[in-house]
Amino acid sequence: PLEMSAKKPVPFLRQVVPVRKKVQRDPRFDDLSGEYKPDIFIKTYSFLDSIKKQEKEMVQKQLKKCRNMEQREKLQRLLNRMTQQEQAQKKQQKLRERELSLKRQQRELAKQGKKPFFLKKSEKRKLELAEKYAELKRSGKLESFLNKKRKRNAIKDKRHLPSQKSL
Repeated sequence: PLEMSAKKPVPFLRQVVPVRKKVQRDPRFDDLSGEYKPDIFIKTYSFLDSIKKQEKEMVQKQLKKCRNMEQREKLQRLLNRMTQQEQAQKKQQKLRERELSLKRQQRELAKQGKKPFFLKKSEKRKLELAEKYAELKRSGKLESFLNKKRKRNAIKDKRHLPSQKSL
């Protein structure tokens, strides 16, 4: 041990042995973890989809058997969350496939010697909206969707109109 002077008061927390501080590492921003590639990530963790599907079926069975209202409500929320996550994943997959097809088309045009043309964000949004309308028309839900949209817009318009009290 280190010999200290008796004339100086000893500090309350004296460091006897120097301790190496652990360096925290965040894999999201660290170069050691490699580059994130969504397609590789999806292929690597594709087995999780089957597990999620089994869990969803199990929750549905529990929901049918359940009599307790609190437990039933909890299971219903869990089931809703699972279905929403599934839908979001499918939507993300469609978006990725659409982007890949656009990239392939641009590569083909570049091979033919033409100048590549990249869509603006607004144009991509328009294409997405057109695809959504086509899907709704195929499923027969277009009319109800448009009615809801009309109602929503009418409420927004009413909000901007001056009220009768102020006149």
